[in-house]
Amino acid sequence: MTENVDMFLRAKHRTFIGLTEEKEREWRGPFFFIQAADPQLGLMKAWRDGDCDGGGDEWDEEVQLTRQTVEAINKMSPRPRFMVLCGDLVHAMPGTPFRAGQERDLKGALGGTDPSIPLVFVSGNHDLGNIPTPDTVEQYCQAWGDDYFSFWVGGVQCLVLNSQLFYDASACPSQREAQDRWLGEQLQAASSSSPARRLLVFQHIPLYLKTPDEEDDYFNLQTAVRHSLLDRFKQAGVKAVFSGHYHRNAGGFCGGLDMVVSSAIGCQLGNDTHGVRVVVVTADDIIHRYYSLEQLAGRGMDDDLRKLLQA
Repeated sequence: MTENVDMFLRAKHRTFIGLTEEKEREWRGPFFFIQAADPQLGLMKAWRDGDCDGGGDEWDEEVQLTRQTVEAINKMSPRPRFMVLCGDLVHAMPGTPFRAGQERDLKGALGGTDPSIPLVFVSGNHDLGNIPTPDTVEQYCQAWGDDYFSFWVGGVQCLVLNSQLFYDASACPSQREAQDRWLGEQLQAASSSSPARRLLVFQHIPLYLKTPDEEDDYFNLQTAVRHSLLDRFKQAGVKAVFSGHYHRNAGGFCGGLDMVVSSAIGCQLGNDTHGVRVVVVTADDIIHRYYSLEQLAGRGMDDDLRKLLQA
């Protein structure tokens, strides 16, 4: 069963970011996708027990929430072009108990996703470790795919980044340098000759939660890194950065760039509900709205968003 799920997820991932790239560079009209974050199997019980340093020995709640997510998205008509999960796929850190079981059960829950909806995976701190190493990065890549990459969909270029390398790459400096070089090449191409109508970034840790000048925190990137990335992103024309990590909805605008922080499929640390974000991309704008799983399953996308897809 696990081997079949691995093949299923990897086949969808590779097909999406590889075989259709040339076709997907062309704008064919408005579309939408789903941004989700932090299923983080195991955190809900660990949080209740006050032992978040542990891996969490139960995760049935998160499995059920992930299945609810899949069921709600499968019911949508039209269907989203893809669903991106912005990190912390599981709670157990690399090399700790429960890790293998949590990864297996998350893949099993995601395996019910309709084959027409590609899945895109983003690495989080629990997927790589708070201080990632070459080994933990490799383990993640073997389980879920590359930790950073670029893909096109509907005339929009999307960059998936390993934000943990920005946060603390002290144990894997060569991986940080490699991502920095690659990112520089991608942004340079986008700012000079890219035909992208939109340039979007997906990462786990937000640049900031509310404003670019806020104090450093566990839930944002350090000030120097944050402002460097903001400058590079704005110069290249990035329109939005989508993240998770905070387990609450947050974000803000800065110089035309939308910093979008989405709450979790799994454990909630604030007053938001388990849910995902619907993101509509039009010729002129990017409009997004967070839905609880019950809202999305019960009524689907709101009419005003649906009308944007008919423009």
